[in-house]
Formats: sequence, C-alpha cells, structure tokens
Amino acid sequence: MSGILERWPGWPVLPDLFGWAETGFPTAHAAPVLHGIRVEEHFKDGTYVLRAELPGIDPAKDVEITVADGALTVRAERTEESKEKHRTEFRYGTFARSVRLPVGAKGDEATARYKDGVLTITVPVPEEKAATRTIPVRTG
Repeated sequence: MSGILERWPGWPVLPDLFGWAETGFPTAHAAPVLHGIRVEEHFKDGTYVLRAELPGIDPAKDVEITVADGALTVRAERTEESKEKHRTEFRYGTFARSVRLPVGAKGDEATARYKDGVLTITVPVPEEKAATRTIPVRTG
C-alpha cells in the first residue's frame, strides 16, 4: 500500500477501505468478484445504442454478448498481467451488465463494435405507429 502512512514508520498501516466499499469486505473464502460495467444508452435513427466502458480487453476473445428474453447481456473478463505491482486500482476478473431492450427491438439483428476501450452495440427498433381510434360516448 502506498500512501501517507507508509512515510512514518511505527504508524499502523490501514487496509484499503475504498476497495472494501466497492468489492465488499474480504472473507476467508471469498467468491470471485463480479464487477459491473458502466454504460450509457440512447436512441438514434430508429436504433437503440448501448455504449459500455471496457478498457484493456481483447474484444475478440474476452467479450460475450447475448440477447435472450428481451434482455441484452454483456460479459467480459480482464486478467491481471503481472502480480509484481506495488499498487493497482485496476479491476480484474469478470464484468457483466444486463439491460432490458425496448419493446420491438430486433435483438437478432444487433451489431457490436469495439474502439478505444468502448464497446458499442446497436439494435434496430422499428418505429411502431399507434393506431388512433376515436371512441364514441353513449348517453342514457
């Protein structure tokens, strides 16, 4: 741990409390940590667009994208390259995120592109025009 407390010998070295806040308290038999993926989404030209932050991965072998039951799921894995680091705030392990697709989205026509650490998934959503019907009001 690097930090101000290491500069004064004899002072207690505190655990990384910020890491605990993000990953939970350590246990003797800790299960693998599943990290979330930060995303942003919007609609553009009849298309649902999901952008996911996934820096430092090889999309060809470390990313899996699935569509099932109206949900889009992105799973990725980043492995640690070296154990000799003095300090790291990088997250390693499995990352996952599921989002509900808009009604009518054509998940089977989804496409994905990875550039500069951002995975962009586009899903066509045909515009459905709601039929307008006038309902007469009866009296008596």
